Formats: sequence, structure tokens, C-alpha cells
Amino acid sequence: MESRNKRKYNDDFKKMVVELYHTGSSVSTLSSEYGVSEVTIYKWIKALTPVNGEENSLTPQDITEIQKENLRMKQEIEILKKGYGHIRQKVTDTELTNLIHDQKEVFPIQFMCEVLDMPRSTYYQSLIKTESARDRENRLLLEQIQLIHIKSKGRYGAPKIHFLLLKAGFSVSLKRVQRIMRKAGIYSITIKKFRPQTNRKPIEARENILQQDFSTSKLNEKWLADITYIHTLRDGWCYLATVLDLYSKKIIGYSFSRSMTTELVLHALDNAVSIQQPTPGLILHTDLGSQYTSEGFSQALKEQKIIPSFSRKGCPYDHACIESFHSILKKEEVHHVTYLNFESANAALFQFIEGWYNRRRIHGQLNFHTPQEVENQFHQSA
Repeated sequence: MESRNKRKYNDDFKKMVVELYHTGSSVSTLSSEYGVSEVTIYKWIKALTPVNGEENSLTPQDITEIQKENLRMKQEIEILKKGYGHIRQKVTDTELTNLIHDQKEVFPIQFMCEVLDMPRSTYYQSLIKTESARDRENRLLLEQIQLIHIKSKGRYGAPKIHFLLLKAGFSVSLKRVQRIMRKAGIYSITIKKFRPQTNRKPIEARENILQQDFSTSKLNEKWLADITYIHTLRDGWCYLATVLDLYSKKIIGYSFSRSMTTELVLHALDNAVSIQQPTPGLILHTDLGSQYTSEGFSQALKEQKIIPSFSRKGCPYDHACIESFHSILKKEEVHHVTYLNFESANAALFQFIEGWYNRRRIHGQLNFHTPQEVENQFHQSA
């Protein structure tokens, strides 16, 4: 029987459980699938559910944070107002209108005009301009690009659209077509073969402490970390960073992002550390990817007193266990689904990892127990 009151959950886990509740899963089902008491789930729902029930509305937790932030901002504004009156006459109207124009996507125009002591009519008068010949050409090109893209059912990218524009008599470069399409958010739906980013710098060999010794005697003795890629129709390639405990084969931390950065692997590590709370001396084994050899990641390991270990260049066997998990993920989930966007992939990965792989999928190497059962048995025996 799982000891629910001893488990810890990060914010990502809580938010995803609440999101699944709002998409139709009952509290009892979520409690059964993810090992969280119903009382705890109801608390999460109360704290993280938007006040008026709409998706982008504020939660009670958000409101508390905003109230604190509003108090701080009011104090800052009062200080700035007292100083601004002395320098207003030194700032030209042109400088202010340029500032407002640059920030109009961030702040309301009316609010900026009031704060900067500028009549709104002055700002709007500065915007009266005639359409340039270049802008008119781009507008006409965009109309043709949209038409060609629709006729191809979204399959054509910039090269083919550029060819058809030339064939139709338009004089335009490929780069210009690419620029117009990018600005309008027009992309081909065709999935390109994934090609990992190459690092032109020579890969520096680092110490391999693990040496393919995957044996363990306890939890939080040896961890493996790696990154894999997931395709979505609207957002293209996205990246999943995972952390696996060799003793339980459980995915103890993970992070999903639209970009493959150091922040991605740091988030996965933070999730693992916050839940598992390992003691100093833990070994974390990774490949020689730039995210794992970065200064930021190295510093995070030092702060947690975690010992880094690295695979040899071009040796997949050093990383076999976590590669095995990624293979299972692809074979049992990813290759059977077409994800519309980042959000749908994120929800599906949460359900697979937390609801299936960690808690329900039995493993031959674990004597046909689940990773969660192995972890529970270790805590009970300890």
C-alpha cells in the first residue's frame, strides 16, 4: 500500500493534475492513477482553479501574489512620479511617442500616455502615415502565399511557394518569402527528419565514474539524465529532459520545453531533487551534451553535492538504461499519436510518465513490479 502522506509533489505535477480534473477526469480517478489522496487533490483544485472558471483567469494563489506585487509597484510608482516631474520638459514628444510605440504590445497606450503626461491625440497623430510601396507589395505577396498554402492543404513550405510565385510572374527572393511567411506564422505541416544540433567545438572527454556499472543497493545512489525529442504539428520539435533512478527505474524528474537549453535540464534536475531530496554523494550520469557540460548545470550539481559522471563520446551503452526508457516512450506512446501542439504533448507525456510508466507498467528487471512499488518497498524496509 502506497504511503501517500510522505510523498512530495512539485508545482508542475500539481498543475497538471488540476488540468486533468478540468478536462473531465474525476477526483477519485486521479487519486487512484497518481497516488494522491482525494483531500489533497481538492486542496490543489481550490488553490489553482481560476476564480471564474475560465482558462486564463486568476487562481486564489495568483490573486494573493498579485496583491503583494501591487503594493510593491504602488510604492515604486510614487517614487518615480516625484522624480519624473523634474525632467519632463527635457524629453521631446518624438522621444515619448517612439517609446510608447515600442512598448504598445506590453502596456496599454492610454495608461502610458497618462503616466508620461502626453495627450493621446499627440501620440495618434504621429502614427498617421501612408502605406509604402514596399508594404503594399508585401501585403499582396502575403495574399498569394496564403492562397498557395491553402491550396496545398498546408503541405508546401517556402521553397515550393517561392517557385510557384515566380511561375505566376512575381519577382521575389526566397528569403523574402521566408520572412513574410515567418511573420504571418505560415509553416508547412510536413514533419522533417529530426537532425540533432551539431557542436563545432571539439567534445572534451570527462570522467566516467559509472563505467557501465548499473547495479545499485538503494534509492538515490545513481541517477541517469538525458534529452529526447517529440514532434508536434503546430510547434514543431519539442524536447523532453528526464532523470531516472537506477534502483527503481522510476522517472523522478522531467521537463518539457519548446527549446533544448540548459534551463530545460536544470528544471528536470530541480524537480528530481525537490522530490527525492538525495544525500551528498549521489552520482548523476549524462552524455557530453552542451546542456549537461554547461557551467550552469555544473554549478547546480556542486550546490547539491552531486557527483557528475559522463558517457564516452559515441558510446551509447554508457547510457543504456535511460535510452531504454526513451525507446519505451516512443514505442508505446509517441509513435502512435500525432500531437497538435506543445500543450497536448505535455499533457500526454504527464499521463504516460506519471500515470502509466511510474505507477502501472511492470518491469522484468524489477521482478515484474512497477517503479513506484519498488520505491515504496524501499521506504517501508528502511
